[in-house]
Amino acid sequence: MSGQLENIRVFMRAVELGSFSEAGRVLRLSSAVASYRIKVLEEHLGCRLITRTTRRMSVTEAGRLFYERCIEVMEALDRAESSVSDSGGAPRRILKITAPLGLGRTVIASCVGDYQKRHKETEIRLRLSDHLLDLVQEGVDIAVRMSNLEDSSFTVRKIADIERVICGAPSYIEREGAPETLDDLLKHDCLLLRFPGSRQFRWPLGRGRSPVSLSVSGPLDADDGDVLTHWALSGNGFVLKPLFEIAHHIAAGKLVPVLEKYPPQNVTMAILYPTRRMFPRRVHDLVDDLYRDTRKHIVTQLDFLDKRLPP
Repeated sequence: MSGQLENIRVFMRAVELGSFSEAGRVLRLSSAVASYRIKVLEEHLGCRLITRTTRRMSVTEAGRLFYERCIEVMEALDRAESSVSDSGGAPRRILKITAPLGLGRTVIASCVGDYQKRHKETEIRLRLSDHLLDLVQEGVDIAVRMSNLEDSSFTVRKIADIERVICGAPSYIEREGAPETLDDLLKHDCLLLRFPGSRQFRWPLGRGRSPVSLSVSGPLDADDGDVLTHWALSGNGFVLKPLFEIAHHIAAGKLVPVLEKYPPQNVTMAILYPTRRMFPRRVHDLVDDLYRDTRKHIVTQLDFLDKRLPP
């Protein structure tokens, strides 16, 4: 029975991710092994669950019905495991969560810690990074992201549209001057968030008009957004930041916005989780907690500038 249960898990993950290779990668199996396990399951059931072609896979009607029943079974198993944990057994469910560094330190870590106190049966692996991790490859269950979202295989719960601003310290502006045009900005030191695959050395400016993707440069870059803020405060150059992250510095006069005629394009802050993966109710409760605490934090920070988030 345990072998068939593993075959079912492979089948469910293949349905959720739409790919044998992706299912195998997440489960640390080769694509061939993942395909073989599903074939064994199909032979056991006596019906075809997934139609395979050289380019894609599709779920049959029988496969769709079987998947829906599997969700019910896995939910029952999850409840059974939770009851064991509640009675003194080892924690059974592991949740992998990722979030940006700054937001993770100030909001997400506290929220997740409070959640785990209420759900002792859950182990949480929190990974904070300003890199945009491959959510499928890393096996992430819940991701808090601030970017232009593209991955349609994930359910997106939008928290807010995030306004961004270019700013620098008064000491830098007094020394080097304030840019009046986009061409002027190209002559300045810009502080860059850079890591493999990063696009942050191109700043998309001109919200509300024809956008311009400006290729900026500077002598300092880092893979931690908080480091860039520190450098900006120290007068090392201009930085592109979400407004809520540096609103208190602007209110205190420690950072000054520039090029306000060419505001950076907004990004979306949202919570992502796999669309078709089975989650028990308490995981959706964690998504609710993350939404509430994150939005509350943004609103609180924007109060420094008497700014308001849209409803």
